[in-house]
Order: sequence, then structure tokens, then C-alpha cells
Amino acid sequence: MRLANVERGDGFASALLYGVIRIVSGFRAPDVVRTLRYRKKFFGAPHTAHTHAVMRGPSAWSVGERELFAAFVSNLNKCRF
Repeated sequence: MRLANVERGDGFASALLYGVIRIVSGFRAPDVVRTLRYRKKFFGAPHTAHTHAVMRGPSAWSVGERELFAAFVSNLNKCRF
């Protein structure tokens, strides 16, 4: 189920971005992009900061290894990465 507000975006800027993504790629904007842009201050910005810290912060694993892990888990979950 998709929430209508998340699907269409929080305003003109989101709608414009989604339109550009569709024109350039031929596909609708991914759900993760739509989710992160909806209510950005409440969810999108904190989640983006956390993801950046996990994927790019100090770690025993390289950035490439972390990206590979994320892609592998996404594939197991049948999600496009």
C-alpha cells in the first residue's frame, strides 16, 4: 500500500524532482527517495544522517564492502538497490 501523500510528494519541489527522474530514467522515483523526501525534517533528514554515518563513517569494512552488504540484503528482501 502506498500513501498518496508520499507518492505525490510534499510540495512542488518534490513533484518536480519526481517528474525529472521519470523523464531522465524512464521510471518513477524509487520508494526510498519518496520516503526520505516526505516530511524531511521529521524523518528524512535524521534517517539520511544516520545512513551516511553508517555507510561512510569509521569502520573495519571499506565503503565498497558496506555498499555490497547493503545491495545483498536488499536483494534478499526483493528490493531494488
